[in-house]
Amino acid sequence: MNTLASQIPVCGDDAAIPQLLKRGERFLEPDVYRTCMQGQPAVVKDYTRYQGTLLSPLARLLVKREARMLGRLTGWRHAPALLGTMGGLALGMEFIPGETLSSAQAVSAEVFEQLQHALSRLHGEGITHNDLHGTNVVVSAGVPVLLDFTSAWRTPRWLRRGPLSRQLRRSDLKNLLKMRQRMTGQPPSPRQAALVADPTWVAAIRQGWKRFYRWAKH
Repeated sequence: MNTLASQIPVCGDDAAIPQLLKRGERFLEPDVYRTCMQGQPAVVKDYTRYQGTLLSPLARLLVKREARMLGRLTGWRHAPALLGTMGGLALGMEFIPGETLSSAQAVSAEVFEQLQHALSRLHGEGITHNDLHGTNVVVSAGVPVLLDFTSAWRTPRWLRRGPLSRQLRRSDLKNLLKMRQRMTGQPPSPRQAALVADPTWVAAIRQGWKRFYRWAKH
């Protein structure tokens, strides 16, 4: 999201003109731009192009869910601060200066250790990110910050031992280990490999989907 994260904006007289970072082109994808809110640099996810359409309720739900999630993480250094919502169809959050993992030339093992601890903290609260990849992690002054909580989910306490919740946590960790191996060359330990291995039921569903997809293509 913060594709220009290495450039720290200054909130001055010219800050009223938002700078587009990313044009939303896919289904229910927001426009993302950099601006100032409450006198500080901010990133806004803007769904207002859906206003008055049949997709407006879904866009409002996405804004509400992400705002609620960021609100739960207030004060946590591994997530941007929520700055507010606008008209129910736009969400403003703290701008995080730095480099995304996908654009960084080199990332230290310490950054991934912090990221793993951060992920463990999220999972301990029953929260899974569900979209963990290089463009959704910014390293700011040596600290990894998770972005884009649109897909994040908080599982009720009584369901956290269920198979779906375990699979969501497993998927987060698997994505983290893939990024670490790609950036540092460090493979998962045998214990970590066992933790992220898909259970039989997940492997069966994936295999069935692949067979269906191949059949549908023909």
